[in-house]
Amino acid sequence: MAVGEKLWEYNHEEFQKREKSRYLVFMEEELPRMNPLPKYPYEASTWYYNRKVQLNSHVAFKKNFYSCPYLYLGRKVDIKAMKSRIEIYLNGERIKTHEAFGPYVQNKYRTDPEDMPKDGQYQEWTEERIVGWASSIGVNTLLVVQKVFGSLEVKEQGFNPALSILRLGKKYTDERLETACRIALERGFRSPRYSHLNSILSSNQDEAYKAELATGIQGGTRRKGDRIQAAIPVHQGGRLLQQL
Repeated sequence: MAVGEKLWEYNHEEFQKREKSRYLVFMEEELPRMNPLPKYPYEASTWYYNRKVQLNSHVAFKKNFYSCPYLYLGRKVDIKAMKSRIEIYLNGERIKTHEAFGPYVQNKYRTDPEDMPKDGQYQEWTEERIVGWASSIGVNTLLVVQKVFGSLEVKEQGFNPALSILRLGKKYTDERLETACRIALERGFRSPRYSHLNSILSSNQDEAYKAELATGIQGGTRRKGDRIQAAIPVHQGGRLLQQL
């Protein structure tokens, strides 16, 4: 306490050969010229270049996703990665900062709602367009895509997962994708993803499922749910659909 008092007296004591005190000189002359301390303490960083801002307004980095203002959709940005945060740069200018996910976290999103386009602005894809595509393939595919969007807080986060599922129809045919979606739903996946469906299709489980189903019907027996086109009911246009 005594040291603090003496320090206060020393700093407030008037100079002998000039006006003011050390405290007044600091407050009036030195402090206004000082720069503020950085918002974040210094951390070692690593740069990653030419990362594309995806159609869902996010940049993929180490198997996670960080939002970026929608004005930069399709642009190539650079990432400055640190232990506690990542910073996104365009042409040397920082445009976004996010808290970084831990090293063992995967497939998670950091999303600032302000980064998302309003009413589909600047977007090639919208939720309505994706859901429409799914509906054109079949009711089970529609259900899977609806589950994808329903499991996420921000609808743009569902664009890539849903589109990756629908593009399996181009690789394996829409008919096989529809069967794979039905299998995934019957197996109780809360929100089937590309990995689940691609595994079913690449191992021909859908073909075996259809063959088993046909054999059971021809033999006069019927598996549970054989006559159900959709694995579970689906709401569409305000009506509950359940095709039997």
